[in-house]
Amino acid sequence: IFQKLEGHILRTVISGFFVAVPLLVTMLVIWYLVVFIDGFIRPLGWVSGRPYDFPGLGLVLLVLIFYFIGSVATGKLGRKLIGWEGVFLSRVPVVKTIYNVARQATSALSDPREHGFSRVVFIEWPRPGMMAMGFVTGNSHKSEDGDEVLVVYIPTAPNPTSGNMAFVSPYDVMDTHISVEDAMKLIFSGGIVLPKDLTITPKVRLP
Repeated sequence: IFQKLEGHILRTVISGFFVAVPLLVTMLVIWYLVVFIDGFIRPLGWVSGRPYDFPGLGLVLLVLIFYFIGSVATGKLGRKLIGWEGVFLSRVPVVKTIYNVARQATSALSDPREHGFSRVVFIEWPRPGMMAMGFVTGNSHKSEDGDEVLVVYIPTAPNPTSGNMAFVSPYDVMDTHISVEDAMKLIFSGGIVLPKDLTITPKVRLP
């Protein structure tokens, strides 16, 4: 009887653990996000110590600011202002490099399919015999022979904003049926959340 009771309690506790952990992790991430944004906005004199000051006010103000900017940007005047902004910042030394990279990155994130970020591949990395998952972000051609070269971004788990970039031949790329969303889940989970279809098409050898 005691063994059955012990087994029942253990199984129930483990089940509760696996149900609670995703919820706790989500709440922890949101909490740190709120604390970080509050720590940035709260020190401002027109927020800190006011009667309307409360935990999470920074996040609310940030959402309202983004909403206001989005409302202005979608209008005719806003589109003109954005155009002038791009023209001005694209002419300032140093600033233009940072601005152009930031604009291209946000544009790619807003519509990954349009910018060729929808293809998930595997390549041998960092040495032959080991495979790494990456995203094809672009393509180019060799100047000497004109052969195509793919640009593959290899993200680092669990933070996909850092990683490595490789220029590889299309013949060295192994295609998959993994979607970008499933690939992101795989990266964020460190390989715990595996996609249903992990079929990898072997690379085609040159004749």
